[in-house]
Amino acid sequence: MMRSRPPLVEVENLSKRFGTVVALSGVSMRVFPGEVHCLLGDNGAGKSTLIKILSGVHRPSAGRILLDGQEVVFHSPRDALDRGIATVYQDLAMIPLMSIARNFFMGREHVVTRGRGLLARLDMRRANAIAREELARIGIDVRDPAQAVGTLSGGERQCVAIARAVYFGARVLILDEPTSALGVKQASVVLRYIAQARARNLGVIFITHNVHHAWAVGNVFTVLNRGRTLGTFGKDEITREQLLTMMAGGRELEELSAELEEFARADAARAIDVAAEEKEVAATLRREVAFGSGFSDDGRRP
Repeated sequence: MMRSRPPLVEVENLSKRFGTVVALSGVSMRVFPGEVHCLLGDNGAGKSTLIKILSGVHRPSAGRILLDGQEVVFHSPRDALDRGIATVYQDLAMIPLMSIARNFFMGREHVVTRGRGLLARLDMRRANAIAREELARIGIDVRDPAQAVGTLSGGERQCVAIARAVYFGARVLILDEPTSALGVKQASVVLRYIAQARARNLGVIFITHNVHHAWAVGNVFTVLNRGRTLGTFGKDEITREQLLTMMAGGRELEELSAELEEFARADAARAIDVAAEEKEVAATLRREVAFGSGFSDDGRRP
């Protein structure tokens, strides 16, 4: 794939150890503006560890992170956020009983504060107006931004979190399994906004184990397995079926299939032996019954 622009963020030979456990080993990837980079892998593949490193939660054991071509070190999630890397986690970090607008500006209340010092107050009218406008841009019509965010559907809440990240200047948007707990209709809302974020020239890292959702919006696919990269592919370099096979572990599936076939053969042989044994037992019982009654197997007296 030829790209005319430099990557927004790049990781080179990233590794992470937790004691003796190797969570990541030699992982490299690049994320470009206007691109949805899908990070695929089964549970335990290392996806969560990688995004926690990119978002400043963990420090890598080895390797480096480059932002706009310059090496950076994140000491906290705030460092990553200040540099334009925003992460929307699966649990969304929202308070269901608080309003949509309050959740939208949570942690950034100073943006919509009026007055100074002890007289500083949150300008709720302005906060409501901004939240309604930003959500309207992505096709979510909120009648009252003062309503509790818990009244929204799962897909709408995901979009509130994504819109919040974009509004506060995210250039790289990391989405951790945003569609995993959603129905088809709600997932389509989130996927539509991921496509809109790409159209706004953001770099999107879409973490998922659902190949069908990834294929719908993704441009590039990196597959992780047990902390290692199995490869990075453009959409024109791989098929959806190949991605499914890689995620499931093609070699492991072949080995499992061979084991199952061997089990089936062993079960069939065992069934034949059991049938022969049961036949022999039945014949023995018939002989004993016949002997006890004074008749032979053919019904005549001995």
